[in-house]
Amino acid sequence: MRLLLSITLLLIASCIYGQENTNQNKFKQLGQELPTPNVYRAASGAPGHQYWQQEADYDMKVRIDDKTQKLYGEQTINYHNNSPDQLKYLWMQLDQNVRAKDSHSHDIRTSNLSSQISKRQIDRLEPYFDGGFKIEKVTDAENNPLKYTINNTMMRIDLPKNLKSGESYSFKVKWWYNINNTNELDGRSGYEPFEEDGNNVYVIAQFFPRMCMYNDVYGWQNKQFYGRGEFTLTFGDYKVAITVPKDHLVSSTGILQNADKVLTKTHRKRLKEAEKGGIHPITIATLEEAEERINNPVYDEEQTWVFEAENVRDFAFASSRRFIWDAIGVPMSDGRTVMAQSMWTKEGDCLWSKYSTKAVAHTLKWYSHYTFDYPYPVAWSIDGSMGMEYPMICFNFGRCEDDGTYTQRMKYGHIGVIIHEVGHNWFPMIVNSDERQWTWMDEGLNSYLQYLTEQQWERDFPSRRGPAYKIVDYMKGDKSRISPIMTNSESIFQFGNNAYGKPATALNILRETIMGRELFDYAFKEYANRWKFKHPTPADFFRTMEDASAVDLDWFWRGWFFTNDHVDLSLKQVKYLKMASNDPITESTRLKEKRDKEPEYISTTRNRKEIKQTLNEMDPSINDFYTDYDPLDTDIIDQEAYEKYIESLSDEELEMLKNNNNYYQLTFENTGGLPMPIIIEMEYADGTKEVKRIPAEIWRFDQKEITKSFVTEKEVIRFTLDPFLETADVDRNNNYFPPQLQDDRFELFKRNRRNTGENPMQRARRAQEKAKATEDSINKP
Repeated sequence: MRLLLSITLLLIASCIYGQENTNQNKFKQLGQELPTPNVYRAASGAPGHQYWQQEADYDMKVRIDDKTQKLYGEQTINYHNNSPDQLKYLWMQLDQNVRAKDSHSHDIRTSNLSSQISKRQIDRLEPYFDGGFKIEKVTDAENNPLKYTINNTMMRIDLPKNLKSGESYSFKVKWWYNINNTNELDGRSGYEPFEEDGNNVYVIAQFFPRMCMYNDVYGWQNKQFYGRGEFTLTFGDYKVAITVPKDHLVSSTGILQNADKVLTKTHRKRLKEAEKGGIHPITIATLEEAEERINNPVYDEEQTWVFEAENVRDFAFASSRRFIWDAIGVPMSDGRTVMAQSMWTKEGDCLWSKYSTKAVAHTLKWYSHYTFDYPYPVAWSIDGSMGMEYPMICFNFGRCEDDGTYTQRMKYGHIGVIIHEVGHNWFPMIVNSDERQWTWMDEGLNSYLQYLTEQQWERDFPSRRGPAYKIVDYMKGDKSRISPIMTNSESIFQFGNNAYGKPATALNILRETIMGRELFDYAFKEYANRWKFKHPTPADFFRTMEDASAVDLDWFWRGWFFTNDHVDLSLKQVKYLKMASNDPITESTRLKEKRDKEPEYISTTRNRKEIKQTLNEMDPSINDFYTDYDPLDTDIIDQEAYEKYIESLSDEELEMLKNNNNYYQLTFENTGGLPMPIIIEMEYADGTKEVKRIPAEIWRFDQKEITKSFVTEKEVIRFTLDPFLETADVDRNNNYFPPQLQDDRFELFKRNRRNTGENPMQRARRAQEKAKATEDSINKP
């Protein structure tokens, strides 16, 4: 036992000694956290001089069976090995298999039973939907069978011989699957049935076996798809023939190749008119036309729409006879016109006809401003009752009440989701990060740009994410349920806050508080342009932002991205000093006035009443020099000493003595863990204010507590830390001197307003009707 105890104590001592003698400074450089630069990825964050990436081209034919809600497809893939490696096999993603009955995504989902449970909750306990790809065959270009192995959401294709560097290989896959009902099964695609008229809206994505990415970082990125970590894909060219019922309208990634066969002459004429641009979109397919197709459906005839797309990482489409359609041309700086377009159902017409295509055009303008011009020819927003993105096309939500009104939340949610999903064309569709590994690299960066773009839409747009103060509740929460941003997509607690909100906030803080708008905007645009149509990693982003700005941000990346620390800076103490004049009369008067203002000890107060007469009052013979001595009184000796002191001073020292400045020593404490700049506002006695900004590097030698002194000509009556809510400080109660109570009020008035189930637009209509009725009754003869 003694030996065991000795060994245990030795190990504990070793651990403590090791901790004390390693660099734990929050400002140490990111070393082992980032991969070593190489010829493929430079230390500057740019692609290296030998950077490479693979390419996969697709030629596909797909068909929707509207009666059975099945999708049938066959494809030829031409895979180009641009890597320096020989490839023995190829990996493909089978993302539809996440819905298969034997999918591990069901097995790893936790579940609980309660005394009350819904049918949907019961359905989720055991998979009932026959989802997943049904692979019929995999062959080479000459239709010879290829050996393949399916492992859940991945399929390995064994090649007849190694695919050498610089070579290409063509092969074919034939498949089908049952399309999921999005009202019953959550998902990023599927069909929405409208039972009142028996028609469906199809928003189709992840619908074909897709090549996995092979790169210099992971080799094959074949991490299984469990539903959260989205997609890591390879760029290529697509030709896709889509066969649907004849009366359907189809929107898709790419450019329509056979408009003369699938669009009416009227539709083509309206599209030409829309290309001219302007303020308002042009309606291509009207509400009345949609209702005609709904009421007179064509079930037994089909037609094929052919689309082609160049240099895209994915492909998606939508199809329905219920669609209304509008479009507008958006000019780019290089002279091109991009067609911003929307298709929607009549249930969303009150919102979509007013906002959707304008939101698409607005997004194209401002994302291009902050990064690079949108390079593709079209950008679609589709009413898919969800929020999901693909190259040139996205599926969004936005539905009206039965009376044609909508809530404030629905309006801004509709505009916001369109900006967000169209914005995904930049991140990750073009700046093609690894979504399966790092969700924040597309969702976080995109949410940041979404915030900037929303603020360009309308002053005080109610953005959900971006401003620092909106992340406070999350960051001050239970640390056991908060993951660092640098956590794999499938293992994140509080997915939205972690992968969307916190990185968007971090970038906004960099822009507004750490770097400034000019430096940040330049560096961010440099990152976007360096890595467009390429595959960046987190290190490439971190390094580029520093390389293009000359700002050392290692401390920021470490704190905000690699830890779950929070910001809580406090103004612990304020000391106020003034330079002593040393004039004995002046100082005596000042100190006596200060003494007179000091509170009196309670015993002294009570003794003044209760002690009727002290001994020396009864017997003055015991009094002496010290009885009435006041150490603050002055004499001629003090005056002579002062005159000699004045004579010893230089002209500069005399001037300093006369200026009567105020000196303040402030002590700041970092209780949250994240070092941040100190923004301190001083409010002066004359009502004016001044703000001092101190870089975060002030914490580099002491991460717990620092002091900083300030000299002011005017007297400060109040200090406020983080006055503009820009650091995400989780506790503002300790940000004031003198201390300031946070104002909060009882909201008794809410008890008097019953929830009528109305949205504000409906209430306003009812109030208008009541006012008119009242006016009519008054004016009635």
